[in-house]
Amino acid sequence: MSDKQTHFGFKQVAEDEKARHVAGVFSSVAQKYDVMNDLMSLGLHRLWKHFAIQISGVRTGERVLDVAGGTADLSRAFAKRVGAYNQTGGQVWLTDINNAMLTVGRDRLLDEGILMPVAQCDAEKLPFPSDYFDCVSVAFGLRNMTHKERALAEMRRVLKPGGRLLVLEFSKIWQPLAGAYDVYSFKLLPWLGDKVTNDADSYRYLAESIRMHPDQDSLKNMMEQAGLARVEYFNLTAGVVALHRGYKL
Repeated sequence: MSDKQTHFGFKQVAEDEKARHVAGVFSSVAQKYDVMNDLMSLGLHRLWKHFAIQISGVRTGERVLDVAGGTADLSRAFAKRVGAYNQTGGQVWLTDINNAMLTVGRDRLLDEGILMPVAQCDAEKLPFPSDYFDCVSVAFGLRNMTHKERALAEMRRVLKPGGRLLVLEFSKIWQPLAGAYDVYSFKLLPWLGDKVTNDADSYRYLAESIRMHPDQDSLKNMMEQAGLARVEYFNLTAGVVALHRGYKL
């Protein structure tokens, strides 16, 4: 076991144990993940993801990598934009480190008649060639990764020069709303998780993981340190969520 420690929510765990703990959370909630997303955000997560798709600038014929893509919300939307299955050369890869989440996403795509390459893989060690994708996205997944800087560097590596990385993630809310947001996060969210998924602990972890994630400017700096340029961010819903975009020059 590693001597190095990292955070799992508010707890400290060995670095090489975090991935196992995170896997337990998402394996537990996978089947009800989409239902809980709608309940937790009052459906706003759909607007946040739609905004990310618009900001991506993805066009017909491009290659897109959806990291920690889970139940495939972004992958489905990207597939429509690139024309992946219309002889355009467009391509979308759905990936996730968690088999339970990836299975839900894959089955959802198949149920809708969408054939798409799917791969279970670690964002810190992507099994793709360098300079391959026009766009890489990660939505609500970066905060769960053990070595965020390593994952960001990997996502930059597989981008083509001129390609862009999109990071959609919970962030630091506008300060006047912080008190109410804390009540929602640490009281209502675990209660909702218990009622819908019979798993309050996983949703308590999710709330804690949001608080431990870098704020908007800190993540911008991390992306720049990973070699991305022209990094900017867009605050959504008073900073509950932020979309960061950076380019590989």
